[in-house]
Amino acid sequence: MDKIKLNVLGISYSQTQTGAYALVLTEEQGERRIPIIIGGFEAQSIAIQLEGLKPPRPLTHDLFHNFATTFKINLKEVIIYKLEEGVFYSKLICTNGGEDVTIDARTSDAIALALRFKCSIYTTEEILSKSGIVIDLEQEKEQGMQSEPHKSTSSSTTQSGQYKDMETEELEDLLDEAVKNEEYEKASVIRDEINRRKDS
Repeated sequence: MDKIKLNVLGISYSQTQTGAYALVLTEEQGERRIPIIIGGFEAQSIAIQLEGLKPPRPLTHDLFHNFATTFKINLKEVIIYKLEEGVFYSKLICTNGGEDVTIDARTSDAIALALRFKCSIYTTEEILSKSGIVIDLEQEKEQGMQSEPHKSTSSSTTQSGQYKDMETEELEDLLDEAVKNEEYEKASVIRDEINRRKDS
């Protein structure tokens, strides 16, 4: 099977299902995107990892990662291998240093784990040709989707305006407090404002 490497482009609110999110993957050597509808918990878990936030208590995917690494099990790669009736099927390729083991997983869980293990995500040309779409940059901007891989998408650029008059030290304290209280959406907005100042 010829594998095509994917990157995580970001997450946006689903326009088709209330309370759901669209996880968007993009082929590394191409312009096609794969939108996958996922639940709120999985979206939060992926977004936290993309944003580089560290929750005060481990989420389920963090626990799985900690458990696996404690027992010297590594996730080598994730493969999205089947698309049936709109549902994506994935498998985890794990190793304990001796043999590879394949484990079935929901695609949202597989991506959340791939980000934590920093492993590659692959799919097939068949799945990309069935589900891949090409979005031009203007359309991406309108939908609030950033075009850089491994960046979470949100309305943080507009929301960060409420923090623009605060000192950077105040923002860093607010960021710590938001993470401590597990207010990750607020934390990502504050973090974006701090990063914007560093870049300017």
